[in-house]
Amino acid sequence: MKKVPYRNQFSKILGLALIVFLLFASPLTAQDAVVDVIATEAAAGGGDAAKGKALFNQNCAACHALNRKMTGPALANVESRLNEDEGLEKEWLYRWIKNSPGLIKSGDAYANKVYAEYNQAAMTAFPTLSDGDIDDILAYTAAPAPVAPAAAAGEVKSGSSETSNSAGVSNEIILGALVLVFGLLVIMLLLVNKTLQRIAQANGIVVEKENAEKRTPIWKAFAQNQFLVLVTSIFLLLGSAYFAYGWMMQVGIDQGYAPIQPIHYSHKIHAGDNKIECKYCHSSARVSKHSGIPSLNVCMNCHKSIYEYVGNPEGPTKEDIENGYTNEFYTGEIKKLYKAVGWDEEGQKYTGESQPVEWVRIHNLPDFAYFNHSQHVSVAGVECQTCHGPVEEMEIMYQYSPLTMGWCIDCHRETNVKVEGNEYYEKIHAELSKKYGVDNLTAAQLGGLECGKCHY
Repeated sequence: MKKVPYRNQFSKILGLALIVFLLFASPLTAQDAVVDVIATEAAAGGGDAAKGKALFNQNCAACHALNRKMTGPALANVESRLNEDEGLEKEWLYRWIKNSPGLIKSGDAYANKVYAEYNQAAMTAFPTLSDGDIDDILAYTAAPAPVAPAAAAGEVKSGSSETSNSAGVSNEIILGALVLVFGLLVIMLLLVNKTLQRIAQANGIVVEKENAEKRTPIWKAFAQNQFLVLVTSIFLLLGSAYFAYGWMMQVGIDQGYAPIQPIHYSHKIHAGDNKIECKYCHSSARVSKHSGIPSLNVCMNCHKSIYEYVGNPEGPTKEDIENGYTNEFYTGEIKKLYKAVGWDEEGQKYTGESQPVEWVRIHNLPDFAYFNHSQHVSVAGVECQTCHGPVEEMEIMYQYSPLTMGWCIDCHRETNVKVEGNEYYEKIHAELSKKYGVDNLTAAQLGGLECGKCHY
């Protein structure tokens, strides 16, 4: 048998490559393995961190954070801290969470200490939570902070951006090569032309050039033709009048207007991702002519607890990164809100040093046009998106509709009035439906085209 040299070395190299591949291809990194071991140990202690997170967000997150003092103390590793610092066992936490007022009244020293430290704000009692539920919450507070998926996503994003950049560089190289080839072809054609001319001259062939003096210039021929001049003038006048009319008809129409506000507010996050109803913030739209700008106190109903933006668990999208809408950006805007309303994050109280926010108005009707939000929202039942567009998809709010007189008239002519179960229209609908001989009345048939309805 013929010996094959270096077979053993080849096998070693192949085996080493296989080991390296398995190490880097394994989805479980060393850090993930450590986290899983700790989570397993926590679960062995009687708590499920995953269930505890849900219970924490449902019951505790309004007043507590893991690593930050809010209305109540930070709760990261609360069980071990109380055991080490105060000598308290888990049973004390059961009693405190289920009935903190009762524990305070019993004279418990540490319970009264916490009660006095936090301005005698008694913690809400949770008698419905079982010991197992509390174990789950404590397991969540004891678990290490997971590695933010946004970081991994960021690595993917950066990798994809590098790929796109490399693709852009390669495209530029290809384009440059094509330009170079085109330039070489032009030079070759010029050289061929000169060579052919030299060959022709050597053989005694003379190339005659066209006499330019015998031709009448185009502009002169056009000026001498009166019919063409007349037709062209008429077309120029009509075209100028058309474009002038179109430009003047756009005066005062701000469709697409999207100003930058002093504090960035994302309708996409609030109305879209979080499903907050429009009229929660714009409550006056139900009963008033104006929809109103919500007070900053409405924002603070949620943002006393939401002091930084967490964002998409999968990380910001490529489009968000390109536009600068990162978690850090949104967190900075929340800080602007705190500064404007005068909120002390650490002390969890208002300082009284508030600042006015100069919001930029987007939708603005002329003074001679009357529009009542409550009549359309509460009586007619018109959805906000009918006029304002898909606000739940708008990162920056903009004017969706033209808000012109023709646009309003078309809506009144085409929209049937919702009269079912609406006592406001019951009598007038019965009379006008007989008059017009129809089952469904439009807003125009109810008088929606009368001049005095909108102009007075």
